[in-house]
Amino acid sequence: MPPRTRASRFECTACGHAAAKWVGRCPECGGWGTVEEAPDLRAATRGARAGVPPSPAGRPVSPVRLISDVSLETATARPTGVSELDRVLGGGLVPGVVVLLAGEPGVGKSTLLLEVAACRARAGATVLYVTGEESAGQVRLRAERTGALAPHLFLSATADLEEVAAHVEAVDPELVVVDSVQTVGTATAEGTPGGVSQVRAVTSALVALAKQRDVPVVLIGHVTKDGAVAGPRTLEHLVDVVLSFEGERHSPLRLVRGLKNRFGATDEVGCFEMNDTGIAEVTDPSGLFTGGLTRTVAGQAVTVAMEGKRPLMAEVQALVATRTSESPPRRVVSDLDAGRVAKILAVLQERCGMRLHDRDVFVATVGGMRLREPAADLAVAIAIASAFRGEAVRSGLIAVGEVGLAGEVRRVVALERRLAEGGRLGISRALVPPGSVRSPKGLTAVEVDDLRGALVRVGLSGEI
Repeated sequence: MPPRTRASRFECTACGHAAAKWVGRCPECGGWGTVEEAPDLRAATRGARAGVPPSPAGRPVSPVRLISDVSLETATARPTGVSELDRVLGGGLVPGVVVLLAGEPGVGKSTLLLEVAACRARAGATVLYVTGEESAGQVRLRAERTGALAPHLFLSATADLEEVAAHVEAVDPELVVVDSVQTVGTATAEGTPGGVSQVRAVTSALVALAKQRDVPVVLIGHVTKDGAVAGPRTLEHLVDVVLSFEGERHSPLRLVRGLKNRFGATDEVGCFEMNDTGIAEVTDPSGLFTGGLTRTVAGQAVTVAMEGKRPLMAEVQALVATRTSESPPRRVVSDLDAGRVAKILAVLQERCGMRLHDRDVFVATVGGMRLREPAADLAVAIAIASAFRGEAVRSGLIAVGEVGLAGEVRRVVALERRLAEGGRLGISRALVPPGSVRSPKGLTAVEVDDLRGALVRVGLSGEI
């Protein structure tokens, strides 16, 4: 148990809950081993003003104005030069906005923001890139490799908040990027960089700096093993925008999702692709998730998933294999909800007469896309049935619908946009739930009441 000092208290590093004494489990979030000793917050409060000129005593109170008299110029978004990021931000960066981009190590956060900084610098804006994790030489090498060298792009390799504030004062940038907020520390707050008090003090100071100078500040943040933003929960409340940068190490696909946005919607998704020369935008990502719409292979089905407001074509593949030993049958699921796949297997066996209980079943998506929504149920069922029968489904077909325990096919949200995406990509036929919307021109929507009827439509019916 950590020793307790007179000027200290204890806080949870996951949720920021304050406790009078040390406990093994946080009473607020239930996390084990997350409660650590934290100093008195009065020091952190003083540190929150580090690098920001103090307000003179007796400053007059700002006048009250009619809301119609407030100028919209200060809330007008300016494009970053990366359209996929602008889509998630709601048009670009608003003056004085503080953005937190969080993601796992190595996913490409620094590469993306270095590209954003270079785009703004090429457009004539002065940009300051602060790196607390890497040396200036390492950042220069990355910029050389990804083509991010640009005029008006300044680099500061420091992890001291006071130095960051001094560099902002000297350069007077129009955009500041801090990589990362967990590595920057200040002498006016107790603890080590990355601790609760230090992260809160540094973030508060950078927020005050952004609001005072009307300069956008983008912070890179780490995530925990559970995928949550590292640091106190108040970190997400201090900033204006929280973005999540997702991606698998073995897949080139990267997704930027909006978790919080005071200036736009939070249901937009930006798509990127990592390559040898850096990161590139993917304005039409459906091709990444399908192995070819004209190829017909047993165990393949295509659906249209919704990532925020964006419809994306996705391919599901299945393999049903005969067991070669007396071991229990295997159920291997990749990038799909294992619980939903187990439910579909049970429905196929009990409602459609397919003996799957003694077979090994493998189900996965193509391109590393994660399908968690119920709308993919029908495509998963068709892929498994196709693999079980060894017969391919005719090309040019998509399946959209939720499968219930009784085998019925239920309606899903945004079906009109899903069908429009299929029609745009040349899909000629779609299996949809009953009572669906009118199909777009060139696409025939076939309504199916249940899973057995859907299998009849694609020629995979019959008990075996």
